[in-house]
Amino acid sequence: MRHLTYLVVLAACLIGTAPLEVILRTRVYARPVRLLLTLLPVGVVFTGWDVYAISRRHWGYDRAQMSGVRPVGGLPLEELLFFLVVPVCAVLTLEAVRAVKGWPVGDEPAGDEPVRDEPAGDIPAGDSP
Repeated sequence: MRHLTYLVVLAACLIGTAPLEVILRTRVYARPVRLLLTLLPVGVVFTGWDVYAISRRHWGYDRAQMSGVRPVGGLPLEELLFFLVVPVCAVLTLEAVRAVKGWPVGDEPAGDEPVRDEPAGDIPAGDSP
């Protein structure tokens, strides 16, 4: 079972952030092209970097905690999945914070007014109680 440790950690990351999609309606998975455009550069750069580092013997991985599957240039499956799972979890978290705070991202349809985030109890200048 120890050989599945890395996969279990990655699954826990996805399971831990999955409720953000449903509860806060982050719509990360509902916009697959946008998600792919986010993941692609990260995946390509870091996969290339790791494959190079492995080939030069700059680093390696604990085989006891890996499945043994190496789909790309000696790169363990778990490491390849890491480059997808962690950015997905980060995007879900960022979108959840944006949803709660009402922060605009800049790609809202024209005419949508951003929600102002003011501390409770503060009265904006020029407004009277």
